[in-house]
Amino acid sequence: MAVRSDGIRIVPVHRVDELAAPAHDAAPAARPQLTYRGGPLLGEVEVFTVLRGDWWSSGDGAALAGEVNAFFDAILGSELLDQLAEYGLPGTAIGHGTRTGTARVAEPALGPVATDDELRRELQGLLAAGTVPPAGPNALTFLYLPPNVAVSMGGGRSCSTFCGYHDAIGDTIFYAVMPYPGCAGCAGGLSLLDALTSTSSHELCEAITDPVPGTGWYDDVHGEIGDICAWQTKQVAGSTVQLEWSNAQGACV
Repeated sequence: MAVRSDGIRIVPVHRVDELAAPAHDAAPAARPQLTYRGGPLLGEVEVFTVLRGDWWSSGDGAALAGEVNAFFDAILGSELLDQLAEYGLPGTAIGHGTRTGTARVAEPALGPVATDDELRRELQGLLAAGTVPPAGPNALTFLYLPPNVAVSMGGGRSCSTFCGYHDAIGDTIFYAVMPYPGCAGCAGGLSLLDALTSTSSHELCEAITDPVPGTGWYDDVHGEIGDICAWQTKQVAGSTVQLEWSNAQGACV
């Protein structure tokens, strides 16, 4: 589900009617096949988490922050990353990654709706201040938003049309935005932590294989590696993650 003209893809909200079998007379959808478009890949991804708002510093927020960081510590060395190896290229093998750190950023306070443009400017400020590690060929920043803060992007809004997304500033700063999944459409029947790890894994795998949306591994009909398999999950390294498309197997795995 595209919501911007530059090819950015999102995790759409979970809707049971969209997952139903097609009508008997409906034409079959084209078989997914990701093709490489010449852009960068993140061969050894370096994830840095930014926990936005003072909610993450105490109580339930602090506990969830620890669980999110523990998720990355485990998943970046797991078979979820191993299965992306088929999308490596000469000179850019896709392997395991690392979490390089985390930052809790409380100020300035966020309003009830944060726009993508605001978050992009803030990320650039955090980079300039040294709060976030310098941009690099494998650096990927995940921004987690607190409860009661929605994200507006490309005419859509979190919990109404999407649950997360990734994008790039130019072709050197790679980031993903994770709104708080406090709605049925973004929980998808999962627990809060499972909803966050599922959406995070979706964007992680897409950012590795297509960091500048539409210029890496992409399918003009179906989108990125995670779009094809949205809301299909499995357990890896003790966490709920989303299935991802495999060209080699012709299936979500």
